[in-house]
Amino acid sequence: MTTEGFRVLDEKSLIDYIKAIPSLASKLGNQVDNLKVKEVGDGYLNFVYIVISPSSSIVIKQAVPYVRLIGESWPLTKERSYYEAIALKRQHGLSPKHVPEVYHFDRTMSVIGMQYIEPPHIILRKDLIAGVEYPLLAQHMAEFLANTLFYTSLLYLTTTQHKSAVVEFCGNVDLCRLTEQVVFSDPYKVSQYNRWTSPYLDSDAEAVRNDKVLKLEVAELKSKFCERTQALIHSDLHAGSVMVTHESTQVIDPEFAFYGPMGFDVGAFIGNLFLAYFAQDGHATQENERKAYKAWITDTIADTWNLFYKKFTSLWDIHKEGPGEAYLYEIYNDVWEDVKQKYMIDLFHDSLGFGAAKMIRRIVGVAHVEDFESITDPVKRADCERRALDFAKNLMKKRRSFNTITDVISTAL
Repeated sequence: MTTEGFRVLDEKSLIDYIKAIPSLASKLGNQVDNLKVKEVGDGYLNFVYIVISPSSSIVIKQAVPYVRLIGESWPLTKERSYYEAIALKRQHGLSPKHVPEVYHFDRTMSVIGMQYIEPPHIILRKDLIAGVEYPLLAQHMAEFLANTLFYTSLLYLTTTQHKSAVVEFCGNVDLCRLTEQVVFSDPYKVSQYNRWTSPYLDSDAEAVRNDKVLKLEVAELKSKFCERTQALIHSDLHAGSVMVTHESTQVIDPEFAFYGPMGFDVGAFIGNLFLAYFAQDGHATQENERKAYKAWITDTIADTWNLFYKKFTSLWDIHKEGPGEAYLYEIYNDVWEDVKQKYMIDLFHDSLGFGAAKMIRRIVGVAHVEDFESITDPVKRADCERRALDFAKNLMKKRRSFNTITDVISTAL
């Protein structure tokens, strides 16, 4: 994308920008002479601002032409904002209770104006660290995953509709290549971007690079990520991309979105819950050993998969005689339950593999998670990370041997 007409906004210039955009000014009650702007982006790529007027608030997100975590030495296309905007619109349409609304998109400036997810919403990861339970989290995430994955797949769409949708997102190649690098490649080789809790995990990182079976498995997963266009996936669905209250769950930041394997989204979320589980011992105190909270996390993992399975297969049954061309009911009606069972066990195994890959990269790759990073004692942190890493390696290599999510959880206890 050309840089002509693009400039990086700051808190001052953003106010002038908003004043010139009627759709944004109206969302602020046209009270644009007394705006407050706060930069809140704590991600790796973008700048995010909360804009507050006397009567309302909005969020402005701007993509810049580099990886914010690294700086201008790692260029990255601003066009990713286009894919985020259309993914948000599509996913909001499919799951409006769990995805914020887009008010404005400026492709030249790489600016998205969207609904402000108001307090007391908080980034899920922060409360996983704090030990806060969210009883509706699994139900809401299962609904989001089932709706966004089923309705963008060939189980619901015609092949013509599906191929058109794939084409719409296939240009998001830079973000896909970034994922390919940091999830499926860098952790398994010597890379300048890799880091870990050294020296305590030096031998563990080396063991990942030397594990031939593990590398064969991650190669297969990378191939699926690159080649399978099952559905529109968020593609960066970690605990920092989910905002929660006890009544609401909102999924944000789908700038990595493209048509890929469903299991990448399901696995990413479940893998992040497992990371939170293994981090709990590092946050435990004499007053609170976190045992009850660890049990809540594993229950949430189980409920997420089981409710997703139920919701997804229910949608499939409802629409079995609809336009979806993957499994025409007139052909498969006599083996319908067998078709669903085979499809879902394959999706389950994919989810386990991708979840394991996401866990490994968060321990020995470039971008880590606050769940572990906030454990100040490096020995204790490394111990938690090692147990998570060992679990993830075993999960990736033996994922096809698991038939239920309960079986998976039992290996983590």
